[in-house]
Amino acid sequence: MAMNLRTLEAAGLTGRSGSAFSTARKVGAARQNGAELIVNACDGEISALKDAHVIRHHLAWVRHGAALTGLRHVTYAAHTGTETEERLRAAGLSVLPVPARYVASEASALVSLHHGAHARPMTKRRRLIEGGRTPDGKRTRPVLVLNAETVLRIAQIEVFGPAWFRSFGTQVEPGPRLITITGAVKAPGVYETESGLPLSRVVSLAGGPLPGVLAMNIGGLSGTWIDASRIDSLNYSSASLATVGATLGPGVMHLLDRSRCPVDTVKDMLDYAAGESAGQCGPCMFGLPAVARDFAELAAGTGRPSAATALRQRLGFLVGRGACHFPDGIAAFTHSALEVFTDHLSAHAAGYCPGHESRVRR
Repeated sequence: MAMNLRTLEAAGLTGRSGSAFSTARKVGAARQNGAELIVNACDGEISALKDAHVIRHHLAWVRHGAALTGLRHVTYAAHTGTETEERLRAAGLSVLPVPARYVASEASALVSLHHGAHARPMTKRRRLIEGGRTPDGKRTRPVLVLNAETVLRIAQIEVFGPAWFRSFGTQVEPGPRLITITGAVKAPGVYETESGLPLSRVVSLAGGPLPGVLAMNIGGLSGTWIDASRIDSLNYSSASLATVGATLGPGVMHLLDRSRCPVDTVKDMLDYAAGESAGQCGPCMFGLPAVARDFAELAAGTGRPSAATALRQRLGFLVGRGACHFPDGIAAFTHSALEVFTDHLSAHAAGYCPGHESRVRR
């Protein structure tokens, strides 16, 4: 039986994949359009593990939540060859196998793949729940894409009620939420937390930080770097994180310590991003490799004095011009790295790497 949307609205559930849009409104519009449902369990962001956690530990709840949406057909999306795909197939569910590429699990890319086209983001002239066309020109049926955790929360709200859900988090961002914490912490893994907690308390869920933490990344490649000195002054909420240009995002947190050069870390991540283009729009095909090359010059200490300024200007050309928001995310990620790791970049320009003196570049 379909869930009463007033119950979902009263709970205030928003998407747990980073969109933070009202789930009740999404489901309501999807019902009006006779949409199908894709449950996204891909863990598409770097270091993300929470979708796998949800399917491993709460699959029955997810199936119940999917049924409560009242949508006519449910498909579960998972990266090919993963434990998540195996578990979904073993449960006899309809599975959409997704290539293990960064943009392949973007919502419109899943819809494209679901209709027999490539897993590439679609130009959203219309909402996915209204139908549209794939990059190959094929017509698509109306489809709603919800993250696996979001579907889990739908079931919990139906069973425990909106008041229970709102007993977690803040008035603006209610409910429990999962987060993957990796890097320089004592016990990396997936933890349940809530909005409004001190950021340091969220880190303590993973046993606390290891010595020598330099910075925190929130949101992965689509996220932001935060200097370690700011962690104790921030809360895990959109309002607080916005003061350092960050968001709650897809629930991914990574702590970086002195054992790894932060500049080299960013370089490697940008090199990865440059190779993950869907190959269909200029900002991805040409912009991301150019950003990666520019940053690699800074990391090697071979960039001209104005290289950082030129890179910042290039980042401005990425925003709002892609078929999806991948270039936008990379622009924000890189800009924050330039700000947080300014001293390290200056050291690289001078021919040495702080904390890694054996790696003198010239």
